[in-house]
Amino acid sequence: MSKILVWVEHDNASIKDATLAAVTAASQIGEVHLLVAGSGCAAAGHAASQIVGIAKVYVADDAAYANALAENIAPLIVGLMSQHDAFVAPATSNGKNIAPRVAALLDVMQISDILSVEGPATFTRPTYAGNAIATVESSDAKLVITVRGTAFIKAAPEGGSAPIEAVVGSGDAGLSSFVGAEIALSERPELTSAKVIVAGGRALKDADTFQATIFPLADTLGAAVGASRAAVDAGYVPNDYQIGQTGKIVAPNVYIAIGISGAIQHLAGMKDSGTIIAIDKDEDAPIFQIADLGLVADLFDAVPLLTHTLQETK
Repeated sequence: MSKILVWVEHDNASIKDATLAAVTAASQIGEVHLLVAGSGCAAAGHAASQIVGIAKVYVADDAAYANALAENIAPLIVGLMSQHDAFVAPATSNGKNIAPRVAALLDVMQISDILSVEGPATFTRPTYAGNAIATVESSDAKLVITVRGTAFIKAAPEGGSAPIEAVVGSGDAGLSSFVGAEIALSERPELTSAKVIVAGGRALKDADTFQATIFPLADTLGAAVGASRAAVDAGYVPNDYQIGQTGKIVAPNVYIAIGISGAIQHLAGMKDSGTIIAIDKDEDAPIFQIADLGLVADLFDAVPLLTHTLQETK
């Protein structure tokens, strides 16, 4: 049976949801081994060992791996690939940074953002902003794959008991250094794992209007807040809120699009949502073509009324 090495995204204590989807994808290819690389990451290693369906967990605990610098982690992965047939990473910002370096060091073609596993080396992936689905087959001796987290169910995080093995890599490659991170703190759910998302577009006019209109509705619903690229580019909200082809890919149970026309790049990031609700005054807006529920109305009238009504019913 093929052996698959999955890179685990974590915070040194817990496992990110995107990893659980990558585990599901990897399990459809072969026997799954996990790699937890970090500094002071023993708790994350233990959490990884509890995931159902895992055969082995490698833990590389070194200061060089503290901030998931791809220049340091990629050689560690390549060193383990002599024992594995494929490397799988979630298609997150870190995963998409690490996987290409692994592919380059192995001199193989990467298969990006897969949606399904069709065979031992055959996969589907989106192209043309998701308007077409390509079926690709690799002939490389080693596979390097990134997984779209919304396309696979998440593996059960508890119930497993995989053995843990400590591994040592080459440490700091001296090619990059971690300077700092500006992380937006919020009491709202994380965008990529939220069950409900309220997203706003360029029609919100400015940052103050966006906050005054979108945030109260999101808080009432216990939802995450997202935005179109146009809203982000206009400075309404930080880049971390962006949903779409060049932003985050989401698939919540409910997606509420407010003042978003539905450009193809945005639809690529949210069209797999369970129920899509659109509010826009342009009845010809493309968003209505994929919406399950659509309201043609001025958002500045409709959204405050919706928020007030929901608050009264609580």
